[in-house]
Amino acid sequence: MKIFVTGSKGFIGSNLVAVLLDRGHELTTLDTGFYEEGLLYPNGRGIKVQHLRKDIRDIEIGDLENHDAIVHLAELSNDPLGQQNEKITYEINHKGSVRLAELARRAGIERFVYTSSCSVYGVQNGEDFKTEESETHPQTAYARCKVWVERDVGAMADETFSPTFLRNATAYGPSPHIRFDIVLNNLAGLAYTSREIRMTSDGTPWRPLVHVLDICEAIACTLEAPRHVVHNEILNVGHTRENYQVREIAEIVASAIPGCELSLGCSDGDSRSYRVSFDKIHEVLPGFQGRRTAREGAERLSSIFEDIDMTTEVFQFRAFTRLKQLQYLIRTGQIDERFFWRTSSGSRAHGRSSERTRFVRRPYAI
Repeated sequence: MKIFVTGSKGFIGSNLVAVLLDRGHELTTLDTGFYEEGLLYPNGRGIKVQHLRKDIRDIEIGDLENHDAIVHLAELSNDPLGQQNEKITYEINHKGSVRLAELARRAGIERFVYTSSCSVYGVQNGEDFKTEESETHPQTAYARCKVWVERDVGAMADETFSPTFLRNATAYGPSPHIRFDIVLNNLAGLAYTSREIRMTSDGTPWRPLVHVLDICEAIACTLEAPRHVVHNEILNVGHTRENYQVREIAEIVASAIPGCELSLGCSDGDSRSYRVSFDKIHEVLPGFQGRRTAREGAERLSSIFEDIDMTTEVFQFRAFTRLKQLQYLIRTGQIDERFFWRTSSGSRAHGRSSERTRFVRRPYAI
């Protein structure tokens, strides 16, 4: 299968590329390059793929032709970032994603896999576990855009265009382009560099977690599944046993980092708390297992941090935190107020694109 992957240099994408290549697929990758500086560890041996350095808002139908499927990861990707600039979040995450789906449909691409989020559930509202049929209660611009993309792209589904929506739990785990602004990874980095986790909240909110490689497996299995199994389906991605209160996540991380001390604070008023059922994906998606656990992920992160001798400076490096990196790019004039790259002369590089063959390296053993 020939697959077009957006967001290929992100936290998930840099793992997904290797997973799909290992499964025998042919890839074209796209990334705007916001987080390229954030490379935690070398990737291993390289292989060639066709790569576009381009903003998703500037994708043209010619970029997509002759592909069988699209995996769409490239969005502004966390709640604080979305809250800081809601207008740009809607422009990229909602309008940009819907436009991409429209172009894919026009280009004759049958499969469209969209990575949504369990954050669409927002609050528990009395239910024991949220299912794909539960009402959504998005609390942020980021989550609202996910709901709207599911709605608008789902309405395009027909006999020639088959979208699938994967609502990922909160991701964690190693990646060459790691994120330290997601809960387990953040706690692991903090614990390793300071040997202390001092929480400002009481840690009572619930979060479902999923390992980044289990997300990659879900995407690959969706692409390879019979069309009728995944056509216009919404699937929560994770495992029901991997629902944790935040304080439990902190305890798991603290136990995985030698010499780490843990203390809890008081409630901080965060209304986002939900537990999610992942029964459906295990019932309907051939090959998906979701076998990794938070404890295994924390232990592997600890091992990698030791291997690379991670310092506080590395942990706090701006390119590993989405909001800090984009603030830096704006402050230094590298991107404009709409998050388009500028040219060296200061004019906006609208449509900036350089298509070339690039070496994509296999990830560190994780």
